[in-house]
Amino acid sequence: MTLTDLVPPEVVIVEAFGDVPGEQPFPGEEQLIARATEGRRREFITGRRSAREALRRLGFAPVPILTGARRQPLWPDGVVGSITHCAGYRAAAVARAGDIASVGIDAEPHAALPPEVVPGVTLPAERDMLATLGSGIHWGRLLFSAKESIYKAWFPLTGRWLGFDECVISIDPAVRTFTGRPLVDSPLPEFRGRFTIERDLVMTAVTVVSVP
Repeated sequence: MTLTDLVPPEVVIVEAFGDVPGEQPFPGEEQLIARATEGRRREFITGRRSAREALRRLGFAPVPILTGARRQPLWPDGVVGSITHCAGYRAAAVARAGDIASVGIDAEPHAALPPEVVPGVTLPAERDMLATLGSGIHWGRLLFSAKESIYKAWFPLTGRWLGFDECVISIDPAVRTFTGRPLVDSPLPEFRGRFTIERDLVMTAVTVVSVP
């Protein structure tokens, strides 16, 4: 199972498990990474290339994908999308806005969260839940990834930040799904997502088909 299996068919996913040595930024994007480290440059360039390939599959011509005030990708009119990257992996998801209201994807290394990070990204109820889940999966990392995917789906709908303490996650390990309930004013009472563990990666995806 990959990210493609976590989203409906209207969402196009393009994945990359490595970078192209010496690849240069797409024209118009260089200023976005002019001061970036080499690692950041590589993940940005591959992520944007993946996004353009996904757009091509939807019938869109290649264009620079700039960045908004919250570092979110700025998509062509009529498109919703999301980009993720971590060590050894980059991916992009796009869909036509007429088919999907919003999409968020995230990938993280399948490893335990540093203990000092856990209190800042989880709520007490979530820590209680994590304590009840079985072994074999780093559930704290999955919860972190789920919140990232929810935020990426949330922001285009609201234009507002959603903090780690402003959304409570519940995980259903039996069917590999999760639900996020925002604790602030929200266009939806909950955001639902799916997850998988592949190639030592935690992958999560949230798709909002429509908003009432």
